[in-house]
Amino acid sequence: MYGILIDVTKCTACEKCVGACVERGGGDKWLAEHDRATLRDGLSATRKSTVLQVGDGRFARKACMHCLEPSCVSACLVGGLTKAPDGPVIYDRDKCIGCRYCMLACPFHIPRYEWDKTIPYVAKCDMCFDRIEQNQKPACVEACPEGALEFGHRSTLLRKAHALIKSHPERYKNHVWGEHEFGGTSVMYVADVDLASLGWPEGAAAAIPSLTEALIHKTPFIGLGVAAGLIGLNWIVKRRIELMGKDQERRGTEDHHE
Repeated sequence: MYGILIDVTKCTACEKCVGACVERGGGDKWLAEHDRATLRDGLSATRKSTVLQVGDGRFARKACMHCLEPSCVSACLVGGLTKAPDGPVIYDRDKCIGCRYCMLACPFHIPRYEWDKTIPYVAKCDMCFDRIEQNQKPACVEACPEGALEFGHRSTLLRKAHALIKSHPERYKNHVWGEHEFGGTSVMYVADVDLASLGWPEGAAAAIPSLTEALIHKTPFIGLGVAAGLIGLNWIVKRRIELMGKDQERRGTEDHHE
């Protein structure tokens, strides 16, 4: 399984990773001041990657974390999101019904909606899975001039992350963000500052699907049950109105004969 290791200590906020992502998918590389004020983290349907300040002089790329047990996949009722065996969480717009459950389920608030489109879809980073299939690195990794992003097998990157922390304890916090949180992620970080601003929990967090999957799978049946109840209630009300009308008609006939 592939992943990306991000070394926050190397990031200079040049946003070349963002530019490469935008050039691949279309959209606006640079945010206007109005957009910076209205977008909580710089992500949008046309900007699937962003760079945020996470500490004094420290910056980090934020995009889909490609969870090992993705809550968005668990929440999708139609299979519009899938976790590929090699790592990426992939969105299939042909299957999407626009319920936006994935947006509610994601603990990092990553998926965005095309609110300005007549026929809107969800948008998020797909780790350039088409490039991976061609033995190429994701566009963001290839574009980084500082080597802050590294692509490879997740297990190899995890070993490297721990080796960096062990060999440079003065440079890094003793933590690999993404190793365990929410069941683990394919995108991981090492840093010398806390990364709570990126959406990481302060303590260990269980994989969300393990908490919600049973309810999500029952959602269609719950919906059908509610619909059946409403149909039944509607029939009862109509039947009572019909019987009341017939009763009034009968009484009117009896009064007329008297």
